[in-house]
Amino acid sequence: MKILFFSENFPPETNAAATRVYERACYWIKAGHDVTVITQAPNFPYGKIFKGYRNRLRAVEEMGGIRVVRVKTFMASNSGVILRTIDFLSFMLSGILAGLFEKKPDVVISTSPQFFAAVAGWFVGKMRRIPFVFELGDLWPASIVAVGAMGQGFLLRLVEKLELYLYRSAACVVALTPAFKKNLIGRGIDAGKIAVVINGVDLPRYRPVPRDREFAEKLWLTRNFVVGYVGTLGMAHGLENVLAAAHHAREEPNMRFLFAGPGAVRERLMKLADEEELGNVVFLAPQPKEKVPAVWSLCDVALVHLKDLPVFAEVIPSKIFEAMAMGLPILLIAPKGDATAIVEADEAGLIVPPEDPGALADAAIRLARDQTLREKLAKNALTAAARHSREHQANQMMAAITAAAEGRGAEAGARVDAVRPPKAPAR
Repeated sequence: MKILFFSENFPPETNAAATRVYERACYWIKAGHDVTVITQAPNFPYGKIFKGYRNRLRAVEEMGGIRVVRVKTFMASNSGVILRTIDFLSFMLSGILAGLFEKKPDVVISTSPQFFAAVAGWFVGKMRRIPFVFELGDLWPASIVAVGAMGQGFLLRLVEKLELYLYRSAACVVALTPAFKKNLIGRGIDAGKIAVVINGVDLPRYRPVPRDREFAEKLWLTRNFVVGYVGTLGMAHGLENVLAAAHHAREEPNMRFLFAGPGAVRERLMKLADEEELGNVVFLAPQPKEKVPAVWSLCDVALVHLKDLPVFAEVIPSKIFEAMAMGLPILLIAPKGDATAIVEADEAGLIVPPEDPGALADAAIRLARDQTLREKLAKNALTAAARHSREHQANQMMAAITAAAEGRGAEAGARVDAVRPPKAPAR
């Protein structure tokens, strides 16, 4: 099958969407499919082009067997609304132009939360008379309203109408969480065309390894108990709460809170930690994708953190599954929802209510002092990782894509549910 995929983010960017699209597509390539990804020059989250790339009208490269077409866009950092919206719109227009001149595929797919990438995929599908699959990675614009980046008003209502039109027009919708499917059904979208493909982890890339000596020595973490947040430091995560917890835990001499990743609030967090003289907080500069397992190796506990907002009860952070594959106990701070249900069901970690820094500090100290509990949760996490493999996710989504290509998008949900997990690789 010939697949055309729109995703504004793609490696060497390391955010969840870039990783998800790339790792899944690698499995489709192995299965004999032809995949072309239309994206932009890597620049997320700071709006600055990565070394070795240029913002050209069109540049083609190959990555893991995937044909990657990078188009020229306006670039902005991952903060604010106006410039980011111009960024999104520029990718939509450049992506449409590139997509119309590609060899005709069998199906076109777009992934959110970059909502206007979905518009590009829909338009190309319409013009070329091929099925359009909408992968729903976030309930946009609801999520940006939740963090205060957009207010209520005419513009929001207009975007929501366009959002619903895209869902209805898609041959099928692939939702990353059950709550997303429930949300769409409640808004009148046909349940049969909505397939749930929960995020996962590429097991060959992530596995338990000894603490990376070079990183540990550089950060003075060779003998510390490390509670690590690895990933984007964004507006949705409420990470100021972690700094408050670090303040509560200052009397625990060997404990360190590690922030590893880029993001819109990184500089603010560093400034706050410095102002409050939090010597137990450590920041590691953003690392390339291939270094992420080494970063995870620094951690004794994986910290997953979301703001206390209803919309984030429907989110399942991908770092949960990376942590599982690394054999790490999880310390999850999130409103009750899909993410907490997974960690509870797999007995893979402790769950703390959001915006309670004292409780977060207490849970971290408990894990530091109770080795038996820590080892039990780590073992459960590693066992659970096999149920959340990227290979399984790729096979599930391919079932939905195939249904759409055959003109049977209304069967996508049932077809995905029928896909059984592959045998876990030896670890």
